[in-house]
Amino acid sequence: MVKEDFLVLGIETSCDETAAAVVRNGREVLSNFISSQIDLHTIYGGVVPEIASRKHIEQINKVIKEALLKAKVTLDDIDLIGVTYGPGLVGALLVGVAQAKAISYAAGKPLVGVHHIEGHVYANFIKYPELEPPFLCLIVSGGHSHLVMVKDYSEFEILGRTRDDAAGEAYDKVARAIGLGYPGGPKIDALAKEGNRHAIEFPRAHIAGAKYDFSFSGLKSAVLNYINSAKMKNETINKADVAASFQEAVVDVLVTNTISAALDYGIDKVALAGGVASNTHLRGSMEKACKENNLELYYPDPIYCTDNAAMIACAAYYDYIKGARSGLDLNAVPNLRLGQR
Repeated sequence: MVKEDFLVLGIETSCDETAAAVVRNGREVLSNFISSQIDLHTIYGGVVPEIASRKHIEQINKVIKEALLKAKVTLDDIDLIGVTYGPGLVGALLVGVAQAKAISYAAGKPLVGVHHIEGHVYANFIKYPELEPPFLCLIVSGGHSHLVMVKDYSEFEILGRTRDDAAGEAYDKVARAIGLGYPGGPKIDALAKEGNRHAIEFPRAHIAGAKYDFSFSGLKSAVLNYINSAKMKNETINKADVAASFQEAVVDVLVTNTISAALDYGIDKVALAGGVASNTHLRGSMEKACKENNLELYYPDPIYCTDNAAMIACAAYYDYIKGARSGLDLNAVPNLRLGQR
């Protein structure tokens, strides 16, 4: 059992956001401070790992101080340190892990290493205090596309995953191809509102023998081939139609697989997580499909869809209750699989 008003300091540095947060009892966010590097990496058309790592080093102390200050607490008030230790960019992860271990040692606080994807799932608990496992969660981001059964806190079963590109990765590559730049997801979502999503019939991949798996590499190639073919013929490309048709193909597969799994497994609660969970067309299409099938839909506020430390603090709280503890030998694991410790 943990005490009443249990405070967790969460630290997140898996990619290009340096973040720290203070969360009470796993669900009440007292502070959530994020230092984003998007403007810096936009110059290069994507995240440059070495630059990200150096920027984390510059910002980590400032971010943690801001999180504690905004929460009106000190390190003495904190009961647990939670930190992302994988998956992610190894250099970036090491900055957060080293910082968390140093604080844990110096302040005499317990430490829990958190799986980044688990954090995204638990972001739903922040918005919905009433949400409890079991439920089905679709996790879609720049690096991950998973369909997961959340059986209990810290207990997951992966039903489906991408065989190649993640959904968010495909968004970034298609956005670059049509000249939108980085980050691609929000820009395609915005441009797609001006286009006809049925203008171009791009393919939907279905994996034989793996009903809930995803594949977006073929779709990405189809879009690139369409653009190249039009250029060779000197035909005008309607970027809004390309964006809308591409997005429709991605969302169609995501929604179809998710609803199919929910019905097959008899689960009446569906959640979204990850950066792509803030996509307006995905949310709208999933809401419609869930309503038609009498399913409850949950998704975090946009600030908790992208990388943040509040979700890491939330996950650390429940992992701690389930008995998880990390020592000062905790290391970054860039290819950490969900459910692995």
